Amino acid sequence: MKIERRFAVMIGVCAICAILSFARGQSGEDNPKQAEAEARIRAVLTAQQQAWNRADVELFMDGYWHSEELSFSGSSGVFRGWEAVRARYKKSYPDQAAMGTLDFSDLEIRLLGPDAALVLGKWHLKREKDEPGGVFTLVWQRFPEGWKIIHDHTSAVATAK
Repeated sequence: MKIERRFAVMIGVCAICAILSFARGQSGEDNPKQAEAEARIRAVLTAQQQAWNRADVELFMDGYWHSEELSFSGSSGVFRGWEAVRARYKKSYPDQAAMGTLDFSDLEIRLLGPDAALVLGKWHLKREKDEPGGVFTLVWQRFPEGWKIIHDHTSAVATAK
């Protein structure tokens, strides 16, 4: 009995080690597919930031899924559809002065599967008269044309004076 018990314990320990090794290999730098997905998502965010800083809302919108199923939620409510989200940005940020200079920081990218990701981060605008900022949560999906934001929840966070 003692030998069988030791054998069972050894099998259990080996199984746990295998599971932990597999899980570790599925995330972060140990997984080339995740590293590639993260790099592609970061590239889209960088392109969006650059487009914003050139006051190019149209190019900024390239990071979003061009679908009526796209959703955006923020302090002014929920907007559904690519056109509605674009109209919201154009109304809220009509010119370069209103848009300011955008910076993203503290990005956390978590793959939810081979074709889905969750991104948390902070945004900051530097404008002549103020410097608003806040946080965002983006849900991403990989499409044949690349990674696109399918849902954006952005909130402003008041800064301490």
